Amino acid sequence: MALDTTVSRRSFLALAGALPLVLKTSTLSGANVPVGLELYSVRDELAKDLTGTVRAVAKMGYQVVEFYSPYFSWTSERAKEVRKLLDEVGVRCRSTHNDSSTLTAENLPKAIELNQILGSQYIIMASSGRVTGVDGWKAVGDRLNAAAEKLKPQRMFTGYHNHQAEWMPVEGQRPKDILASTTSHDVALQLDVGTCIEAGSDPVAWINANPGRIKSLHCKDWAPAPGAGYGVLFGEGSSPWRKIFDAAESRGGVEYYLIEQEQGPATEQLQRAERCLANYKKLRG
Repeated sequence: MALDTTVSRRSFLALAGALPLVLKTSTLSGANVPVGLELYSVRDELAKDLTGTVRAVAKMGYQVVEFYSPYFSWTSERAKEVRKLLDEVGVRCRSTHNDSSTLTAENLPKAIELNQILGSQYIIMASSGRVTGVDGWKAVGDRLNAAAEKLKPQRMFTGYHNHQAEWMPVEGQRPKDILASTTSHDVALQLDVGTCIEAGSDPVAWINANPGRIKSLHCKDWAPAPGAGYGVLFGEGSSPWRKIFDAAESRGGVEYYLIEQEQGPATEQLQRAERCLANYKKLRG
């Protein structure tokens, strides 16, 4: 009996000692990183029927949504209706996409109000407009820093979403690097994977070079084959997703993923979003 008790105690202590390692591993597994949908992927359906589209996206299994620039035309009453819908279907809005004018001193207060109603913490600049030269990109960085300072008391953040242009050198420097070096760490660097891949840049290297700042990723794929491009579904293009997820979760500081699918017939947007999520779950499983 004494021997059995000793063995049980030792087994218990061994399990207790292993528990921190198990917990640490599980937090890096990706299981705790929610996956969402950039609603531009279903833009035609959303324009016709926002309520039905959000319900359909939630039913697919998406946990997060990101509204894009048309949301800025909403009244606070409309935003409250949308928030009620989100709560009802169990989906969170973690961020919104905005054009550069939304982050001006004139428009930021409305953006803050709408985002707070929606429960969104990140007001992302999705388009910088026309920018010329290194000084132009530094000015974009200044605008982001100014917005970040105004958002800080609200416990909110701004961020920047890249397209192809940010990877193309300007006066010997990539605009994406200029923005990373001139903005504070309060400015999130939302990585659009597809445009990074198309431009010939390395998304894994970018994540590793900017630890803690990649709070979200647009999981958009791309393939070089004629007629493919951004028409490929998530997981069916050229992006090294496993390496990207490993870097995002071990170094990037990712809080959520957003699948985005830009191309394809308007009548198939919901079906393609569902297939992208199925590919994501298969890859992560």
